[in-house]
Amino acid sequence: MADYTEKRDYRRVKVECAVYYKMLDTELEEEEVGQLENISGRGLMFIAEMGVPMKSELEIRVEPGNDLTPPLHAKVQVVRMEKQRRGQGYEIGAVIRETLD
Repeated sequence: MADYTEKRDYRRVKVECAVYYKMLDTELEEEEVGQLENISGRGLMFIAEMGVPMKSELEIRVEPGNDLTPPLHAKVQVVRMEKQRRGQGYEIGAVIRETLD
C-alpha cells in the first residue's frame, strides 16, 4: 500500500447538490447553476456548463437540502478551471474569500 500524507489544510467533503453562482466582475446579473462536487473549509469544486475565467470573483449559494450540511452564501475566487475529461462541462475550483449573510 502506498504511503500517503494529506497535505491539505482542510479535508474535502463530497457533496452533490446544486450551486448557484454569478460573476461579480461583470455587469451581468444572470445567475448560473452548476453541480457542486466537493467542499472544504477553504474552497469548493463544482461542474459548470461553461468555463469561468481564472481569478474571476463569483458570488455563490449552496443549499444542500439536508440537515447535515448547512447552506453557504459566499464570495469565491476561481483558482482552477479545466475541461472535464469525461463529460461536457468544466471543473471549477474556487477559494472562499468571504462568507455572506
